[in-house]
Amino acid sequence: QGRKNTVFGVGDQQADWMIVGEAPGENEDRLGEPFVGAAGQLLDNMLRAVGRSRSGQGAQGSYIANVLKCRPPANRNPQPDEVARCEPYLARQVALVQPKVIVAMGRFAVQSLLKTNEPIGRLRGKVHRYEGVPVIVSYHPAYLLRTPGDKAKAWADLCLAMDTLENA
Repeated sequence: QGRKNTVFGVGDQQADWMIVGEAPGENEDRLGEPFVGAAGQLLDNMLRAVGRSRSGQGAQGSYIANVLKCRPPANRNPQPDEVARCEPYLARQVALVQPKVIVAMGRFAVQSLLKTNEPIGRLRGKVHRYEGVPVIVSYHPAYLLRTPGDKAKAWADLCLAMDTLENA
């Protein structure tokens, strides 16, 4: 209730690199695209730093989606039942895109993909799996805007994703 747009995903649908975030915010709901606004600009810069983009094709492209496809009221955290209702859509996106690596950004993306309540800090730095696809855990760009000291850790996560992709 109250959403303006369903925000499914954007990018190269044959990309070998998939970014999964948490839920659309106010800007995403208004524009119908994931990761816009300040967090989206930071994500674009992060992708550019590793030779990727949201609009590129093939080895330069990415596909970007969220666990939730609709904005939770007042940008509150997603409820478990909302995550459960949206998970089949995310599973289908992964099946259709067939990425070689997934970068899970933020607590709800990590919890949804990996079925764990472990904190991000304990899961970072390792390669996990979702339906056989390697998953790299990282911080959400909105968190990095609030906690810039962790940007170096996010850079290390992106480097691990690139190494994982090269070794796939």
